[in-house]
Amino acid sequence: MIDIAGAIAAEAIDEQTRDQPEPAHRAAGVRGVAAHYGDPMREQRVLDTAVGLVDRSHRGIVAVPGEERIGWLHTLTTQHLATLTAGEGTELLVLSPHGHVEQHAMVAEDGETTWLDTEPGATEGLLTYLEKMRFFSRVEPRDATGEHALLSLVGPEATGALGTLGVTGLAGPDTVGVPGPKFRSGELPPRPTVRYAVASLPIGGWARRGPLGVDLLVPRPAMDQVVAELRGAGVPVVGLWAYEAIRVAARRARVGVDTDHRTIPAEVDLIAPAVHLDKGCYRGQETVARVHNLGRPPRRLVLLHLDGVTTDQPPAAGTPVTLDGRAVGFVGTAVHHHELGQVALAVVKRNVADDARLLVGGTAAAIDPA
Repeated sequence: MIDIAGAIAAEAIDEQTRDQPEPAHRAAGVRGVAAHYGDPMREQRVLDTAVGLVDRSHRGIVAVPGEERIGWLHTLTTQHLATLTAGEGTELLVLSPHGHVEQHAMVAEDGETTWLDTEPGATEGLLTYLEKMRFFSRVEPRDATGEHALLSLVGPEATGALGTLGVTGLAGPDTVGVPGPKFRSGELPPRPTVRYAVASLPIGGWARRGPLGVDLLVPRPAMDQVVAELRGAGVPVVGLWAYEAIRVAARRARVGVDTDHRTIPAEVDLIAPAVHLDKGCYRGQETVARVHNLGRPPRRLVLLHLDGVTTDQPPAAGTPVTLDGRAVGFVGTAVHHHELGQVALAVVKRNVADDARLLVGGTAAAIDPA
Protein backbone atom coordinates (compact mmCIF):
# COMPACT_ATOMS: atom_id res chain seq x y z
CA MET A 1 0.00 0.00 0.00
CA ILE A 2 1.20 3.53 -0.74
CA ASP A 3 2.30 4.65 2.71
CA ILE A 4 0.61 8.03 3.19
CA ALA A 5 -1.04 9.47 6.28
CA GLY A 6 -4.78 8.82 6.31
CA ALA A 7 -4.66 5.65 4.21
CA ILE A 8 -7.39 3.17 5.12
CA ALA A 9 -6.45 -0.36 4.07
CA ALA A 10 -8.80 -2.17 1.71
CA GLU A 11 -8.69 -5.62 3.30
CA ALA A 12 -12.48 -5.51 3.69
CA ILE A 13 -13.39 -3.86 0.40
CA ASP A 14 -13.71 -7.06 -1.55
CA GLU A 15 -16.51 -8.50 0.52
CA GLN A 16 -18.11 -7.97 -2.91
CA THR A 17 -16.32 -11.11 -4.05
CA ARG A 18 -18.63 -14.04 -4.54
CA ASP A 19 -17.69 -17.69 -4.24
CA GLN A 20 -17.43 -19.29 -7.66
CA PRO A 21 -16.70 -22.84 -8.74
CA GLU A 22 -13.34 -21.92 -10.29
CA PRO A 23 -10.54 -20.11 -8.42
CA ALA A 24 -10.18 -17.81 -11.45
CA HIS A 25 -13.50 -16.24 -10.53
CA ARG A 26 -12.47 -15.31 -7.01
CA ALA A 27 -11.60 -11.64 -7.15
CA ALA A 28 -10.23 -11.50 -3.62
CA GLY A 29 -6.73 -10.33 -2.87
CA VAL A 30 -7.03 -6.60 -2.24
CA ARG A 31 -4.70 -6.76 0.74
CA GLY A 32 -1.98 -4.18 0.63
CA VAL A 33 -3.88 -1.39 -1.16
CA ALA A 34 -5.85 1.53 0.24
CA ALA A 35 -9.64 1.77 0.15
CA HIS A 36 -9.42 5.53 0.62
CA TYR A 37 -7.31 8.32 2.12
CA GLY A 38 -9.89 9.90 4.39
CA ASP A 39 -12.51 11.33 2.02
CA PRO A 40 -13.82 8.88 -0.61
CA MET A 41 -16.32 11.32 -2.14
CA ARG A 42 -13.70 14.02 -2.66
CA GLU A 43 -11.41 11.40 -4.17
CA GLN A 44 -14.16 10.44 -6.65
CA ARG A 45 -14.57 14.06 -7.70
CA VAL A 46 -10.82 14.26 -8.31
CA LEU A 47 -11.02 11.29 -10.67
CA ASP A 48 -14.07 12.72 -12.43
CA THR A 49 -12.69 16.21 -12.97
CA ALA A 50 -8.88 16.09 -12.86
CA VAL A 51 -6.49 13.21 -12.16
CA GLY A 52 -5.54 10.96 -9.27
CA LEU A 53 -3.07 8.13 -8.74
CA VAL A 54 -4.63 4.79 -7.72
CA ASP A 55 -2.64 1.94 -6.19
CA ARG A 56 -3.78 -1.19 -8.03
CA SER A 57 -0.76 -3.27 -7.09
CA HIS A 58 -3.05 -6.07 -5.90
CA ARG A 59 -3.65 -7.05 -9.54
CA GLY A 60 -1.84 -10.10 -10.85
CA ILE A 61 0.90 -9.79 -13.48
CA VAL A 62 1.79 -12.55 -15.93
CA ALA A 63 4.86 -12.09 -18.14
CA VAL A 64 5.06 -14.04 -21.40
CA PRO A 65 8.49 -13.83 -23.08
CA GLY A 66 9.53 -16.08 -25.95
CA GLU A 67 9.79 -15.68 -29.70
CA GLU A 68 6.47 -17.44 -30.41
CA ARG A 69 4.44 -15.61 -27.75
CA ILE A 70 2.30 -13.45 -30.07
CA GLY A 71 1.08 -16.24 -32.34
CA TRP A 72 0.65 -18.58 -29.39
CA LEU A 73 -1.54 -16.15 -27.41
CA HIS A 74 -3.46 -15.38 -30.61
CA THR A 75 -4.58 -19.01 -30.89
CA LEU A 76 -5.57 -19.35 -27.21
CA THR A 77 -7.61 -16.21 -26.61
CA THR A 78 -10.50 -14.21 -28.04
CA GLN A 79 -8.42 -11.30 -29.30
CA HIS A 80 -6.69 -10.89 -32.69
CA LEU A 81 -3.07 -10.67 -31.55
CA ALA A 82 -1.21 -11.85 -34.64
CA THR A 83 -0.36 -8.27 -35.66
CA LEU A 84 0.38 -6.96 -32.14
CA THR A 85 3.68 -5.06 -32.13
CA ALA A 86 5.89 -3.32 -29.59
CA GLY A 87 4.19 -0.23 -28.22
CA GLU A 88 0.66 -1.67 -28.42
CA GLY A 89 -1.78 -2.98 -25.85
CA THR A 90 -5.28 -4.44 -25.90
CA GLU A 91 -7.63 -6.69 -23.91
CA LEU A 92 -8.36 -10.41 -24.16
CA LEU A 93 -10.51 -13.16 -22.68
CA VAL A 94 -10.00 -16.84 -22.02
CA LEU A 95 -13.26 -18.74 -22.43
CA SER A 96 -14.44 -22.18 -21.40
CA PRO A 97 -15.25 -24.72 -24.14
CA HIS A 98 -18.88 -23.57 -23.84
CA GLY A 99 -17.99 -19.89 -24.26
CA HIS A 100 -18.24 -18.80 -20.63
CA VAL A 101 -15.81 -16.11 -19.43
CA GLU A 102 -13.01 -17.59 -17.34
CA GLN A 103 -10.32 -14.91 -17.52
CA HIS A 104 -9.94 -11.29 -18.57
CA ALA A 105 -6.55 -9.64 -19.00
CA MET A 106 -5.24 -6.26 -20.08
CA VAL A 107 -2.30 -6.61 -22.48
CA ALA A 108 0.89 -4.65 -23.19
CA GLU A 109 3.62 -5.63 -25.65
CA ASP A 110 7.13 -4.19 -25.25
CA GLY A 111 8.92 -6.05 -28.06
CA GLU A 112 10.44 -8.72 -25.83
CA THR A 113 7.61 -9.68 -23.47
CA THR A 114 3.83 -9.67 -23.59
CA TRP A 115 2.52 -8.48 -20.23
CA LEU A 116 -0.91 -9.55 -18.97
CA ASP A 117 -2.45 -7.93 -15.90
CA THR A 118 -5.37 -9.76 -14.40
CA GLU A 119 -7.93 -9.68 -11.62
CA PRO A 120 -6.56 -10.18 -8.09
CA GLY A 121 -6.50 -13.88 -7.34
CA ALA A 122 -6.83 -14.86 -11.02
CA THR A 123 -3.12 -15.15 -11.82
CA GLU A 124 -2.77 -18.79 -10.81
CA GLY A 125 -5.72 -19.88 -12.95
CA LEU A 126 -4.50 -17.99 -16.01
CA LEU A 127 -0.93 -19.24 -15.63
CA THR A 128 -2.09 -22.83 -15.13
CA TYR A 129 -4.09 -22.66 -18.37
CA LEU A 130 -1.16 -21.15 -20.29
CA GLU A 131 1.25 -23.75 -18.97
CA LYS A 132 -1.08 -26.56 -20.05
CA MET A 133 -1.20 -25.13 -23.57
CA ARG A 134 2.55 -24.63 -24.06
CA PHE A 135 3.29 -27.98 -25.70
CA PHE A 136 6.41 -27.30 -27.80
CA SER A 137 5.91 -23.54 -28.22
CA ARG A 138 8.88 -21.31 -27.50
CA VAL A 139 7.27 -19.32 -24.69
CA GLU A 140 8.05 -18.98 -20.98
CA PRO A 141 4.99 -17.64 -19.10
CA ARG A 142 5.62 -16.77 -15.47
CA ASP A 143 3.98 -15.03 -12.50
CA ALA A 144 5.59 -11.58 -12.34
CA THR A 145 3.35 -10.15 -9.61
CA GLY A 146 6.24 -10.04 -7.16
CA GLU A 147 8.42 -8.16 -9.66
CA HIS A 148 6.07 -5.48 -10.98
CA ALA A 149 3.15 -3.45 -9.64
CA LEU A 150 0.30 -1.71 -11.40
CA LEU A 151 -0.56 1.92 -10.65
CA SER A 152 -3.20 3.91 -12.54
CA LEU A 153 -3.52 7.59 -13.39
CA VAL A 154 -7.28 8.11 -13.72
CA GLY A 155 -9.19 11.14 -14.91
CA PRO A 156 -9.37 13.60 -17.80
CA GLU A 157 -5.91 14.99 -17.00
CA ALA A 158 -4.19 11.59 -16.84
CA THR A 159 -2.05 11.98 -19.95
CA GLY A 160 -0.90 15.42 -18.84
CA ALA A 161 0.21 14.01 -15.49
CA LEU A 162 2.12 11.29 -17.33
CA GLY A 163 4.48 13.97 -18.63
CA THR A 164 5.89 14.18 -15.10
CA LEU A 165 7.35 10.70 -15.68
CA GLY A 166 8.86 11.64 -19.04
CA VAL A 167 6.19 10.29 -21.38
CA THR A 168 4.12 12.57 -23.62
CA GLY A 169 1.88 12.18 -26.65
CA LEU A 170 0.32 8.86 -25.66
CA ALA A 171 -2.55 8.46 -28.14
CA GLY A 172 -6.08 7.60 -27.08
CA PRO A 173 -7.69 4.17 -27.62
CA ASP A 174 -8.09 3.09 -31.25
CA THR A 175 -11.22 0.95 -31.58
CA VAL A 176 -12.97 -1.09 -34.26
CA GLY A 177 -16.76 -1.05 -34.27
CA VAL A 178 -18.70 -4.23 -33.53
CA PRO A 179 -20.31 -5.48 -36.76
CA GLY A 180 -23.95 -6.41 -37.01
CA PRO A 181 -25.19 -10.03 -36.97
CA LYS A 182 -24.20 -12.20 -39.94
CA PHE A 183 -21.52 -9.79 -41.18
CA ARG A 184 -19.35 -10.73 -44.15
CA SER A 185 -16.10 -12.57 -43.54
CA GLY A 186 -13.19 -10.16 -43.97
CA GLU A 187 -15.27 -7.15 -42.94
CA LEU A 188 -13.26 -6.75 -39.74
CA PRO A 189 -9.60 -5.72 -40.09
CA PRO A 190 -7.05 -8.33 -38.92
CA ARG A 191 -5.94 -6.43 -35.81
CA PRO A 192 -6.96 -6.10 -32.15
CA THR A 193 -10.47 -4.71 -31.73
CA VAL A 194 -9.04 -2.06 -29.44
CA ARG A 195 -5.45 -0.82 -29.44
CA TYR A 196 -3.97 1.02 -26.47
CA ALA A 197 -0.74 2.96 -26.92
CA VAL A 198 2.17 1.69 -24.81
CA ALA A 199 5.39 3.60 -24.04
CA SER A 200 8.47 2.80 -21.98
CA LEU A 201 8.98 4.70 -18.73
CA PRO A 202 12.47 6.17 -18.12
CA ILE A 203 12.27 4.82 -14.58
CA GLY A 204 11.60 1.29 -15.91
CA GLY A 205 8.42 -0.48 -16.91
CA TRP A 206 5.84 1.07 -19.22
CA ALA A 207 2.74 3.24 -19.47
CA ARG A 208 -0.40 2.05 -21.27
CA ARG A 209 -3.31 4.24 -22.27
CA GLY A 210 -6.54 2.56 -21.20
CA PRO A 211 -10.30 3.04 -20.96
CA LEU A 212 -10.17 5.02 -17.69
CA GLY A 213 -6.79 6.72 -17.95
CA VAL A 214 -3.19 5.49 -18.00
CA ASP A 215 -1.88 2.32 -16.37
CA LEU A 216 1.71 2.19 -15.14
CA LEU A 217 3.49 -1.13 -14.76
CA VAL A 218 6.57 -0.38 -12.71
CA PRO A 219 9.21 -2.48 -10.96
CA ARG A 220 8.15 -2.79 -7.33
CA PRO A 221 11.40 -1.22 -6.02
CA ALA A 222 10.57 1.89 -8.12
CA MET A 223 7.02 2.35 -6.77
CA ASP A 224 7.98 4.86 -4.11
CA GLN A 225 9.94 6.97 -6.61
CA VAL A 226 7.01 7.03 -9.07
CA VAL A 227 4.58 8.04 -6.31
CA ALA A 228 6.94 10.74 -5.05
CA GLU A 229 7.45 12.25 -8.51
CA LEU A 230 3.73 12.36 -9.24
CA ARG A 231 2.81 13.75 -5.83
CA GLY A 232 5.53 16.34 -6.20
CA ALA A 233 3.80 17.45 -9.41
CA GLY A 234 0.51 17.86 -7.56
CA VAL A 235 -1.15 14.54 -8.42
CA PRO A 236 -3.08 13.29 -5.37
CA VAL A 237 -3.19 9.67 -4.30
CA VAL A 238 -6.71 8.22 -4.43
CA GLY A 239 -8.12 5.01 -2.98
CA LEU A 240 -9.68 1.96 -4.58
CA TRP A 241 -13.22 2.88 -3.50
CA ALA A 242 -13.10 5.97 -5.70
CA TYR A 243 -11.70 3.98 -8.62
CA GLU A 244 -14.45 1.37 -8.31
CA ALA A 245 -17.15 4.05 -8.25
CA ILE A 246 -15.80 5.60 -11.47
CA ARG A 247 -15.59 2.16 -13.06
CA VAL A 248 -19.19 1.34 -12.16
CA ALA A 249 -20.43 4.64 -13.56
CA ALA A 250 -18.54 3.82 -16.79
CA ARG A 251 -20.25 0.37 -16.83
CA ARG A 252 -16.98 -1.55 -17.02
CA ALA A 253 -17.66 -5.09 -15.80
CA ARG A 254 -15.10 -6.76 -13.57
CA VAL A 255 -14.71 -10.47 -14.24
CA GLY A 256 -15.29 -12.48 -11.06
CA VAL A 257 -17.43 -9.81 -9.39
CA ASP A 258 -19.83 -8.63 -12.11
CA THR A 259 -19.89 -12.08 -13.76
CA ASP A 260 -20.75 -15.62 -12.73
CA HIS A 261 -19.73 -19.03 -14.05
CA ARG A 262 -22.37 -18.82 -16.82
CA THR A 263 -21.47 -15.37 -18.16
CA ILE A 264 -20.72 -15.06 -21.87
CA PRO A 265 -18.91 -12.01 -23.31
CA ALA A 266 -21.95 -10.48 -25.05
CA GLU A 267 -23.86 -10.28 -21.75
CA VAL A 268 -21.39 -7.92 -20.08
CA ASP A 269 -20.24 -5.74 -22.99
CA LEU A 270 -16.90 -7.48 -23.43
CA ILE A 271 -17.22 -8.10 -27.17
CA ALA A 272 -16.05 -4.64 -28.28
CA PRO A 273 -12.84 -4.43 -26.23
CA ALA A 274 -11.80 -8.07 -26.01
CA VAL A 275 -13.30 -10.30 -28.73
CA HIS A 276 -12.43 -10.35 -32.43
CA LEU A 277 -15.45 -11.85 -34.20
CA ASP A 278 -13.64 -12.84 -37.42
CA LYS A 279 -10.46 -14.60 -36.34
CA GLY A 280 -9.44 -18.25 -36.34
CA CYS A 281 -10.63 -20.88 -33.92
CA TYR A 282 -10.24 -20.48 -30.18
CA ARG A 283 -11.90 -22.18 -27.26
CA GLY A 284 -15.53 -21.06 -26.91
CA GLN A 285 -15.72 -19.43 -30.36
CA GLU A 286 -18.82 -21.35 -31.42
CA THR A 287 -20.89 -19.87 -28.60
CA VAL A 288 -19.61 -16.34 -29.29
CA ALA A 289 -20.47 -16.61 -33.00
CA ARG A 290 -23.89 -18.17 -32.42
CA VAL A 291 -24.99 -15.58 -29.88
CA HIS A 292 -23.72 -12.70 -32.02
CA ASN A 293 -25.50 -13.96 -35.13
CA LEU A 294 -28.75 -14.38 -33.23
CA GLY A 295 -28.27 -10.94 -31.66
CA ARG A 296 -29.92 -11.89 -28.38
CA PRO A 297 -27.68 -12.89 -25.46
CA PRO A 298 -29.84 -14.31 -22.66
CA ARG A 299 -28.80 -11.66 -20.12
CA ARG A 300 -27.48 -8.09 -20.12
CA LEU A 301 -25.38 -5.81 -17.95
CA VAL A 302 -27.27 -2.85 -16.46
CA LEU A 303 -26.63 0.02 -14.07
CA LEU A 304 -29.08 -0.03 -11.18
CA HIS A 305 -30.06 2.97 -9.05
CA LEU A 306 -30.76 1.84 -5.47
CA ASP A 307 -33.13 3.88 -3.32
CA GLY A 308 -30.85 3.89 -0.26
CA VAL A 309 -33.78 4.42 2.12
CA THR A 310 -33.97 1.05 3.83
CA THR A 311 -30.19 0.86 4.30
CA ASP A 312 -27.12 2.94 3.55
CA GLN A 313 -25.02 -0.18 2.97
CA PRO A 314 -24.67 -1.22 -0.68
CA PRO A 315 -25.69 -4.85 -1.27
CA ALA A 316 -23.04 -7.55 -1.44
CA ALA A 317 -22.07 -8.99 -4.80
CA GLY A 318 -24.26 -11.94 -5.63
CA THR A 319 -27.39 -10.50 -4.01
CA PRO A 320 -30.36 -11.58 -6.16
CA VAL A 321 -32.28 -9.03 -8.22
CA THR A 322 -35.97 -9.92 -8.07
CA LEU A 323 -39.11 -8.95 -10.00
CA ASP A 324 -42.52 -9.87 -8.58
CA GLY A 325 -40.82 -12.31 -6.23
CA ARG A 326 -38.80 -14.05 -8.96
CA ALA A 327 -35.03 -13.89 -9.26
CA VAL A 328 -34.14 -12.25 -12.59
CA GLY A 329 -30.44 -11.57 -12.03
CA PHE A 330 -27.75 -10.70 -9.53
CA VAL A 331 -25.83 -7.66 -8.34
CA GLY A 332 -22.13 -7.31 -8.99
CA THR A 333 -20.26 -4.23 -7.76
CA ALA A 334 -22.32 -1.81 -5.64
CA VAL A 335 -20.96 1.60 -4.63
CA HIS A 336 -21.78 5.04 -3.27
CA HIS A 337 -21.21 7.40 -6.21
CA HIS A 338 -20.62 11.09 -5.49
CA GLU A 339 -23.29 12.18 -8.01
CA LEU A 340 -25.46 9.13 -8.69
CA GLY A 341 -25.87 7.98 -5.09
CA GLN A 342 -26.12 4.24 -4.46
CA VAL A 343 -25.63 2.42 -7.76
CA ALA A 344 -24.67 -1.09 -8.78
CA LEU A 345 -23.78 -3.11 -11.82
CA ALA A 346 -26.10 -6.08 -12.28
CA VAL A 347 -26.65 -8.87 -14.77
CA VAL A 348 -30.36 -9.42 -15.47
CA LYS A 349 -32.45 -11.40 -17.92
CA ARG A 350 -32.71 -9.69 -21.29
CA ASN A 351 -36.51 -9.56 -21.18
CA VAL A 352 -36.53 -7.46 -17.99
CA ALA A 353 -37.96 -4.10 -19.07
CA ASP A 354 -36.06 -0.88 -18.36
CA ASP A 355 -39.00 0.41 -16.29
CA ALA A 356 -39.39 -2.80 -14.24
CA ARG A 357 -39.85 -2.32 -10.48
CA LEU A 358 -37.00 -4.39 -9.11
CA LEU A 359 -35.83 -5.31 -5.64
CA VAL A 360 -32.30 -6.01 -4.44
CA GLY A 361 -32.78 -7.60 -1.06
CA GLY A 362 -35.28 -5.25 0.53
CA THR A 363 -34.13 -2.23 -1.49
CA ALA A 364 -36.02 -0.85 -4.47
CA ALA A 365 -33.95 -0.65 -7.63
CA ALA A 366 -34.41 0.91 -11.05
CA ILE A 367 -32.52 0.34 -14.29
CA ASP A 368 -30.70 3.33 -15.75
CA PRO A 369 -31.78 3.17 -19.41
CA ALA A 370 -28.95 5.35 -20.75
